[in-house]
Amino acid sequence: MPSRTPYQNIPEDILKEAVESGNTPPEPPEKPKKTPKQEKASDSSLKETKQKGLFKKKRAGVVLTKEEVKAIKEGRKKLRKEMKSRGIKSKREFEMVAGSLGLYFDKPRNALLLWLSRHWLGTLIASLLALLAVIFIFAGVTQLRGYYTINLSNAMFREGFTLCDSIGFENPTVELFAEPAENVPCVSIKAIDKNVDEIDGQHNKEYFAYTYYLRNEGEHTVDFTWELQLNSQSKDLADAAWVALYLDGKLGIYAMPNIETGREEALPAFDVTNKGYINIPIQETSPECDQFQIVQQRGQLIYYRVVPYKFETSDIITSGRVESVQPGDVHKFTVVLWLEGDDVDANNSKIGGHLGVQMNFRMSNENVEGQGSGWRVWWDNFWSNLFPRNKTTKIIEDSDVEDKNTTETTN
Repeated sequence: MPSRTPYQNIPEDILKEAVESGNTPPEPPEKPKKTPKQEKASDSSLKETKQKGLFKKKRAGVVLTKEEVKAIKEGRKKLRKEMKSRGIKSKREFEMVAGSLGLYFDKPRNALLLWLSRHWLGTLIASLLALLAVIFIFAGVTQLRGYYTINLSNAMFREGFTLCDSIGFENPTVELFAEPAENVPCVSIKAIDKNVDEIDGQHNKEYFAYTYYLRNEGEHTVDFTWELQLNSQSKDLADAAWVALYLDGKLGIYAMPNIETGREEALPAFDVTNKGYINIPIQETSPECDQFQIVQQRGQLIYYRVVPYKFETSDIITSGRVESVQPGDVHKFTVVLWLEGDDVDANNSKIGGHLGVQMNFRMSNENVEGQGSGWRVWWDNFWSNLFPRNKTTKIIEDSDVEDKNTTETTN
C-alpha cells in the first residue's frame, strides 16, 4: 500500500495555485526509522494520549494523538499571527504555508458532522429529530389516504366506553375497520336508501355508509362531546361532498356553504321555484327533519328543497354533546358520505380526489380540566392516528364525477 504524504488532504484548488505560481510545497523530510524499543514506547504513548469522541481529528488519513492536535493548533495560531504581522491576511496563502509545514487537519466531509462531533448533545438531538421526522411522515401518509376514523380520547377510554358494529355488542372492541368506498360516482341524495340507518356495520353502495354503536361500560353517569372533522382531502373534494349523520335515529344533513353567497348550499337553489325533489327515501327515515322544505305542491305531488346545515368551519363538519350517559347506555351513529351530483361544485375537476373524515369523542369536562388545550388535543390526535386504539377506517377515494341533475320540474 503506497505511503501518504501530509499534503494529500490539502484542498486541490490551493495545490493547483501553488503549482502554477511555482511554490509547490516541499516534500517532508523522511522520518528516522525507529528501533523496536522506540516503536513500542511510541505505541504505548499513543494509547495513553489518544483522542476521545466519535469523530477524531486526522492528518493525511492518520488519527492524531491529543498532543499532536494541540501542537498543530498552537503552530497554526503562531503562524497566523506571524503572517498577519507581515501583512499577509489571505486565507488561501495561510493554508498553503500551513500545509507545507504540516500544520493542518483533514477537512471534514460535512460541516454538520463537525459540529455534531463537538457536541454530544447535538448528536442526541439530531437523532431524535430524525426519528420524529420519520414518525411525522408515517402519520401523514396514513391520513392522506382519506380514512374515516373513530377516535376515543384517553379519558373516554379510561372511563370504559367501547365500540361495536352491532347492537348486541357480541364482539365489543376498541378497534373497528371498514373496507374503503372506492371509485364512487356522483349521485343524488335520492340514491341514499331509506334503510341506511337500519343496517349494522359497513354497507357501502354508490356512497359510503357505516353504522356503529358506543356503549358506556364504566361505573359513572357522564357527559361526552363528539366532533365530525375533515382530516384530509385532495382536489377540494369536500366542496362536492354531502354528509348525513344519524345520532340515535335523528338525521342531520351537512354540506359546504355556497361559495358565492356563503349561505346553505340548497338544492334546488333558493331562487328556483319551478322544480324540486319528490319521493326522497331518507326523508322517510326522519319525518321530523326540518331540512326538507316544500317548494310547491301540485295535486298529490309535493316538491321539496333540501337545505343542508353548513359545515361549522372549513375543517369541522358538525359537533354535539350527549348528556347524562348512564352505565350501560348505548348510542347509535350512522355516517353517510356521498358526492352530490346536483351540487354545482361536483364537476370534472374533482375526478380522482379523495376525502378523509374522522369522528372524535371526548369527555365533556376534558377542556375544563385543561386536557383539551390546543397542544394537548393535537398531541392526542397525533398519537391516536399513529398508534390507534380504536378506529373505523372508511374512505372516499378516486372519485368518478359525472354531473347529474335529478330534481323534477313542476311544470
